[in-house]
Amino acid sequence: MEISNITAAAVSFLLTLVIGKFLIPELRRLKAGQSIREDGPTWHAGKAGTPAMGGIMFILGTGVTVLLLGWREMLAGRFDHLYVYLFALVFGLIGFVDDYRKIRQHQNEGLTAKQKFALQLAAAVLFLCLMRYEGLLTNDLYVPFFNVSFRINWVVYLAFAAFVIVGCVNAVNLTDGIDGLACSVTFVVMVFFTVASAVWHAMPRSLFPAALAGGLAAFFVYNHHPAKVFMGDTGSLFLGGAVAAMAFALDMPLVLIPVGIIYIAETASDIIQVAYFKATHGKRFFKMAPLHHHLELSGWSEVKIVSVFAGITLVCCALAWLGIRNRF
Repeated sequence: MEISNITAAAVSFLLTLVIGKFLIPELRRLKAGQSIREDGPTWHAGKAGTPAMGGIMFILGTGVTVLLLGWREMLAGRFDHLYVYLFALVFGLIGFVDDYRKIRQHQNEGLTAKQKFALQLAAAVLFLCLMRYEGLLTNDLYVPFFNVSFRINWVVYLAFAAFVIVGCVNAVNLTDGIDGLACSVTFVVMVFFTVASAVWHAMPRSLFPAALAGGLAAFFVYNHHPAKVFMGDTGSLFLGGAVAAMAFALDMPLVLIPVGIIYIAETASDIIQVAYFKATHGKRFFKMAPLHHHLELSGWSEVKIVSVFAGITLVCCALAWLGIRNRF
């Protein structure tokens, strides 16, 4: 990473750490506690009441860093870093509304699936059109490892891209099921995007993932097992938006396949579980879905799952780099 990106990560880390010191007691005072799934692992019942919506701390830490360190770039008319942050922020706001409704109603259900889908789809389409208008997104589909691109009709590409974004956002949200998991996996992904964008575009596009990586490192201080705070949908939807936004900001959405392998595995396990349950009239393929819960019930500790999943993500990000390096 460039010195500027290291600075961004450090500033965001410190800001998020400080914000967390004030935010967590305030969330406790507001009784913004997490409701736990009734069908989840029985030992998760002890997590009930842990402050949720903690994602606010890295959203704010990242946002302040992006504005402060990216100010000169914005004066020069370059807003790449701001666009991806605002896009992720829109998803964070959707998550905030969902979390607020859960807390107010004291249950584990907030917005309906249809409401979430409609809001997420609208946000995705608006972002894609904005990036297209600004000349930051083409309708060429780049294929990693083969280093080739295919021109696709814009309307077809828009539909494909919107589907990928909404799918990615919800996959990251699904991954946020145990202490530190979504945080640690996405930290690795953001480091990958920082390096890739720094090599390809330098500033300002690498500023956002660098700042978010620093913010996630600070959040992990509070979120590692046993978690003092959860990110909630506020944080997980923001992270999903950030991952998707960076893939499209770099104009290579297919790189999400290797770098997001954990997100994909978590989502696939959920789909398989539901399909198998319906096909066999009540039998289960996994002990519990998504995958991290299956591993928990198989005897894996939360710390082991987080370490293994983050390690797998690191290896896959390294492979992804080999697959895209000839593009730079």
